[in-house]
Amino acid sequence: MPDNVCDEKVFSTIYNDYSKDLHDYLYYKYGDQFDPNDKVQEAFIKLWDKCKDVTFKKAKGFLFMVAKNMMLNEIKHRKIVLKHQKIKPKDYTNENPEFLLEKEQFLEKYQRALTKLSEEQRSVFLLNKVEGKKHQEIADMLGITKKVVEYRIYTAFSIIKSEIKEFK
Repeated sequence: MPDNVCDEKVFSTIYNDYSKDLHDYLYYKYGDQFDPNDKVQEAFIKLWDKCKDVTFKKAKGFLFMVAKNMMLNEIKHRKIVLKHQKIKPKDYTNENPEFLLEKEQFLEKYQRALTKLSEEQRSVFLLNKVEGKKHQEIADMLGITKKVVEYRIYTAFSIIKSEIKEFK
């Protein structure tokens, strides 16, 4: 077997031999919450970037080390995010208690209305209204037509309007 990891056939062999093992290792060690599929892909991208420096014999160790380090970095990042989320900027508000109660009740109604949507409607609706994606972007992401996206958003709005009277 040639030692040049930069050769596409050699790289493909490495991918076929180790990608499932690497995924399983990450999944069993860290769980699904840190998206082991992405880490596997990123590890192979790093291997490709460093293919001149990594020999065929060291490729497996390189992949596992890189993927493990990416997982640990992700865990550290999430801990920092959680730490900052615990810090409250202020514990007072200028809003009156009645407004706060109405806001909380509306949010509960909104959450309940979202559960009434089908998975397809909910995902398209949230991609558009929460993440601000355009109809064509969503269509490309999901592999559907723009008209289907528009229809799902329209039907989602109809269901939400029927569930929440204040939404109109």
